[in-house]
Amino acid sequence: MSVTRRNWRGGEYIPPPGTGVVVAANHVSHFDPLTFAHFLWDNGRATRYLAKDSVFRIPVVGRVVSAARQIPVYRESRDASQAYRAAVSAVNDGELVAIYPEGTITRDPDLWPMVGKTGAARVALETGRDVVPIAQWGPQHVLAPYTKRLRLFPRKTVYVNAGPPVDLSDLRDQPMTTAVMRDATDRIVAAITAELAQIRGEIPPAERFDARAAGLPLIGDPSDGPVTDDRPVADDGPVDDGGPAADGESHNEDGGPPTDGTTPGREVP
Repeated sequence: MSVTRRNWRGGEYIPPPGTGVVVAANHVSHFDPLTFAHFLWDNGRATRYLAKDSVFRIPVVGRVVSAARQIPVYRESRDASQAYRAAVSAVNDGELVAIYPEGTITRDPDLWPMVGKTGAARVALETGRDVVPIAQWGPQHVLAPYTKRLRLFPRKTVYVNAGPPVDLSDLRDQPMTTAVMRDATDRIVAAITAELAQIRGEIPPAERFDARAAGLPLIGDPSDGPVTDDRPVADDGPVDDGGPAADGESHNEDGGPPTDGTTPGREVP
């Protein structure tokens, strides 16, 4: 992508075409699906995204993801379960499916990964395929969260690091209980965070940000106000609780970015 500079590492962890795999990444901007897909394409793989339906309505980005056969997730609707089934089918057919475990752009004040949802873990454990953790940093300097103004110049550097597959071997023969899904998800998010810490040269917070515990709205722009309902969180329910959301998770959950459009933390020189 000529509009950005690239610093990409870990391509050796992306399996060759024909090998089904889940790739799980942090999410810092509506721009990062483009740079993320470019990284994977340059490493020999076309990408199938499991993405919330609003991404498909973003100018330019929406047209690109639709033409690339991505998988829309219609949150808080009966159609959400269709995305989970499509993701499992794609991985079983040898495709690469990309999932954002956070389900949305992070709301952590310093843009570290938040508490994850279990979609990536569910797909990986159901299919028996690997999960490759990927961290990205820099797209938020091109397009800040929940803004429409692209800042292309001066050219920004986009960092993408892929790490080795997350070790879930001890979980694969266990029943897919809530505890198992939570354990697998925590391992996946921890691996992504470790890669991001290498990029940023910083120590991540000891405790992951939890948007629900912080009282932030579950869907859309967090500047719309605090949570005002008491609906249960499907992440704590059984694994057949109604289907996935933007991350392959059940459709009652979501999150969003910082409210001020800024990007705390520093970019690696």
